[in-house]
Amino acid sequence: SGRAGTAASPGTPRHGRGASRARADRAVVFQDIRDCPGPLSALTELNAAVKEKFRQLRGRIQELEQMAKEQDKESEKQALLREVENHKKQMLSNQAAWRKANLACKIAIDNSEKDQLLQGRDILRQRKTTKESLAESASNITESLMGISRMMSQQVQQSEETVQTL
Repeated sequence: SGRAGTAASPGTPRHGRGASRARADRAVVFQDIRDCPGPLSALTELNAAVKEKFRQLRGRIQELEQMAKEQDKESEKQALLREVENHKKQMLSNQAAWRKANLACKIAIDNSEKDQLLQGRDILRQRKTTKESLAESASNITESLMGISRMMSQQVQQSEETVQTL
């Protein structure tokens, strides 16, 4: 979410606890996005929260820029303007990292959905194979029964011939 803590309070050192906490928060948010298991609606919710953080950060940077322009001392004005530029650069860097995390997550969700679809197709294929094998087994059993029936018929016929001969 950028250096929101330092933009709101220009007297805070950039590399102090506020900045490192903000970097840690940012890393967690981007990791959450990167690791989002889906569905796409969950990613959309995370992105909405990040967009709101970026909106707030832009507002704070604008406030800091306005404060810089209102400074009487040129040295303070230039220092604050440098700080504004640093924050803008960091925000652009964060937006790029956010896009990369989003892309990685979307690819992972797409691959997961594709795997689920392929797995579903394999189950259907197994069912089809099972149905085919059942049909084949039934056909084989029917043929065997017909063969037994023919043999019994032949035996009956031989028995009749034997009885006639006797």
